[in-house]
Amino acid sequence: MKLVRFGEPGKEKTGVLIDEQVRDTSGFGEDYNESFFAGDGLERLAAFINSNREALPLADPGIRLGSPIARPSKIVCIGLNYVQHAKETNAPVPKEPIIFLKSTTALSGPNDPVMIPRDSVKTDWEVELCIVIGKKASYVSEADAMDHVAGYCLHNDISEREFQLERGGTWDKGKGCDTFAPLGPWLVTKDEIANVHNLRLWLKLNGKTVQDGNTNDFVFNVPQMVAYISKFMTLLPGDVISTGTPSGVGLGFNPPVYLKPGDEMELGIDGLGSSKQKVIAYHAH
Repeated sequence: MKLVRFGEPGKEKTGVLIDEQVRDTSGFGEDYNESFFAGDGLERLAAFINSNREALPLADPGIRLGSPIARPSKIVCIGLNYVQHAKETNAPVPKEPIIFLKSTTALSGPNDPVMIPRDSVKTDWEVELCIVIGKKASYVSEADAMDHVAGYCLHNDISEREFQLERGGTWDKGKGCDTFAPLGPWLVTKDEIANVHNLRLWLKLNGKTVQDGNTNDFVFNVPQMVAYISKFMTLLPGDVISTGTPSGVGLGFNPPVYLKPGDEMELGIDGLGSSKQKVIAYHAH
């Protein structure tokens, strides 16, 4: 299944993608959130769709898509998880996963604008594959980790490099600004992805391809990441793990290239769809 949420920010309805069209599943009566995933929501939703397939209303083709997951309890990110990306940033390949958190207030729809933060001069792009947790995970083994995965989605892990790397402390302050987590278009259940460790992912800046990688370059694979994170924090249903970015970020260019108002990013991953974000200047909102 491909789960979507659509409509105005904060008022999204739930839907599902069938034959490339968004069908409204708000009659199911639940948002795609922690209680949905915890309560076998995917199985119950599949049954609801099978019973009501013909009766599900079509959404307006031009409607805004929101994040496919209602606000998760946390967005956990893995840094430097592609061998080539570690090399381009002159960082050693990590011996253990690097963990940081991205604020849930950064979450936005897949095609919503990305806003340069106030006083920012080094806002950057990062196409990433996200894991969505389907079942509570605490101290899980690598062998059991996939039982805790609901599916996957596309994410642009927007990053302000000066805030992240030059302002002291952890990376988090460069990662959690408003609009810095465009997620989606869809949440694709894991049964639809034959091999999550062989997916092409790419990002274009103003029509020019700058990132073109493959998840086969992961330093740590999906079961390793889920099991590792679950040693340090309990992962709740609906939580998102962003798994790192391939080479080709602005920081890695010589000289570096950063986002400016008017730029447009387009990105995608095999089987997980694509998204497009226009860059806008900071404004109070």
